[in-house]
Amino acid sequence: MARRSTQAPETWAEGVHTFPIQKGSLAALAKSGRSQGLTFSPVEWARLRAYFRSVARDPTDVELAAVAQSWSEHCSYKSSKIWIKRAFRGLNPPRRVLGTGDAGVLAFDEGYAYAIRAESHNHPSAVEPYGGAATGIGGILRDVLAVGAKPIALADPLFFGPIDGTSAKLPKGVRPARWLMSGVVAGIRDYGNRVGVPTVTGSVSFDPSYSVNPLVNVACLGFLPRDRLQPNRAHRVGDRLVLVGGLTGRDGIGGVAFASRELTERSEDESRGAVQLGNPIMKEPLIHACLEAFDRDLVRGVKDLGGGGLAAASGELVYAGGFGLSMDLDLVPLRESGLLPWEIWISESQERMILDVRPEDLEALLGIFRRYDVPATAVGTVTAGPDEEILWQGLPAAHLRLAFRVDPPLLTRPRRRRAAPKGRAPKVPDDGVGALAEELLLAPDSVSRESIVRVYDHAVQGRTVILPLQGHIDSPSHGDASVLRPRPESWRGIAATVASQPWACREDPARGAEWTVEEAARNLYAVGARPDALTDCLNFGNPEDPLVMGDFVATVDGLAKAAKALGLAVPSGNVSFYNEGLGVAIPPTPVLFGTGLLTDLRQAVTSDFKQVGDPLYLVGRTSPALGGSLYARRRDLRGISIPPTDAPYLRRLGERLLGTMARGWVRAAHDVSDGGLAVALPEMAFGGKMGFQAQLDATGLFTPGVALVAEGGSRWVVEVGADAARAFEHAMRGLAVRRLGEVTERGGEFLWGPKLLDTLDLEQLYPRWQAGLDAVGRR
Repeated sequence: MARRSTQAPETWAEGVHTFPIQKGSLAALAKSGRSQGLTFSPVEWARLRAYFRSVARDPTDVELAAVAQSWSEHCSYKSSKIWIKRAFRGLNPPRRVLGTGDAGVLAFDEGYAYAIRAESHNHPSAVEPYGGAATGIGGILRDVLAVGAKPIALADPLFFGPIDGTSAKLPKGVRPARWLMSGVVAGIRDYGNRVGVPTVTGSVSFDPSYSVNPLVNVACLGFLPRDRLQPNRAHRVGDRLVLVGGLTGRDGIGGVAFASRELTERSEDESRGAVQLGNPIMKEPLIHACLEAFDRDLVRGVKDLGGGGLAAASGELVYAGGFGLSMDLDLVPLRESGLLPWEIWISESQERMILDVRPEDLEALLGIFRRYDVPATAVGTVTAGPDEEILWQGLPAAHLRLAFRVDPPLLTRPRRRRAAPKGRAPKVPDDGVGALAEELLLAPDSVSRESIVRVYDHAVQGRTVILPLQGHIDSPSHGDASVLRPRPESWRGIAATVASQPWACREDPARGAEWTVEEAARNLYAVGARPDALTDCLNFGNPEDPLVMGDFVATVDGLAKAAKALGLAVPSGNVSFYNEGLGVAIPPTPVLFGTGLLTDLRQAVTSDFKQVGDPLYLVGRTSPALGGSLYARRRDLRGISIPPTDAPYLRRLGERLLGTMARGWVRAAHDVSDGGLAVALPEMAFGGKMGFQAQLDATGLFTPGVALVAEGGSRWVVEVGADAARAFEHAMRGLAVRRLGEVTERGGEFLWGPKLLDTLDLEQLYPRWQAGLDAVGRR
């Protein structure tokens, strides 16, 4: 019979040390703990002391190390879980959402499902951009694999400080944004390409608020037969816990604790060991071995080893099933000798999974992994609980009540609502609209991302039908979403996109969040997909700041409100707090990875112009509000209202637009977002190697300047075949649809009524725009 945690063992294992917790003040405990890398709050130290006084002993270093990981924000969601559950309740009906574990699983058709998940690797990438970004990709692949899905696509929304020379002198310990971006992109490139999963969508944004703490968010789309869906919980007492994948080393130790505090000027030196080392060459056979084991029904439950390592994954796996565990750390395969037991227990070494396997299936499972040359070792057993017992050299190293470790109390932190914007709308000059359009088009947030997209393999696996770059092969431009064909025997497709509006959220977190959801939906509608689901990565500053928590709650409420109005499921997500340091905090940055379904992907639409003479339509209402817009950002205009949102109306527009696409009337569509018409129209022209004539007064606004740069509300520019124009107008009657102009042979013309305001030389502009981020700040 397992020893109860209320009893102290007669002898702890050699190499295991105890931490005196019974005496002294909480302040003294906290000071002593900090010297050993333990950053518990005073309330948490009090809870630890009460527990160990109840069992009449001091904790071991193995126990405290595991508790520190499990109680971190990264693992426990202790500051956010209450608000997330409240906001998203009821958005995931069982007929559509088949699972909400390590990744959200949604119905695709009668026999198949798809999985989505987003994650952050912000702090590691600030310290070591290549390794931090690469292991971010490795982790998100495991999240999707852990529900039984084969990863089929990746996304990479990225945020850095300015690269155009406008930033002030960087604080000590902070690297230049261009250097960070180069390392991050290389890490994503090398890991994704080598493991054989295409990167099909993403974004790169710049703002001074990301200078100290860049954001490296990643997302993954997986695909699976419905009967392969894996639970993230243990199945029964007596099952074996099998560790599969990479060997365990000293990398990534304390990674989640590092990610749950602010960055400092010493972070690069002090926390480099918290960054994991990726190995995509191990990940690829690990994926294949796991999928074969799933298909042969040899696995009863699974968790990936990410933040908190073996301690977090195994504890969460068995606790979710209502069990306990017994584990022998001597059995864990090591990459190097000399690791202490606490290091083995919380190491975040990559490419590892923990599997729940029936004893009678163990040999068959080990045989599969031997064939793929992937390490697999039975290291523990599922017990009746409620305790976990960790052994080292045949003696106890840790013995805790599992619920105490993996399920800490949730917090309701103080919060303060952000004041509503009260600034006056800026005046936009009406003369020189051509120069203004050129400025916005060549801004760092607008120029071509081709130099980044081209280093990613976005076609491996042969499923990508609509690519991230769209248009002529020698003049590609930006699209709104990519489209994949998961099953070669079916024309049913999945569209994938990303969306973020941190500048709008900085002005009004709730409405900015709604706007972000609307942007994701617009991107999906633009390629002919019906929006189906979102997964989010919620990036915020220090949750101990009431304003940050107020922003967080408002953002979550805004996301849920818009998702509900658009009929979107939100089956998974991630929260990343403490994204600040050295006096610089990020704005509220909810990042969305959105998916939509196409009944027939042969009806998908791209953004590039197709035919000279085709009419152009502006679909949607135009708002003059410029808060959060690219025009306002480039002039550092803050405190002004953002455009109104109307998700129900967007849904009406989108559904009607899908009907016209299904009839083949729409030849091109592009959502109007950053930079307004000043950016959307040239992007469409670039891809088609054509031009445009646009009536800015079609926006319904009173001044040409605002009409050019306005970004709201939810709108698209749509090219319709000339012979289908009347039918399109009839189908869209009763909605905000106006004739904007037409596709021309070359050049861009902006008109106001009969008056020609200005022109763009698109042939001269394209090479400058295509030079992209490599040329920013170097012209």
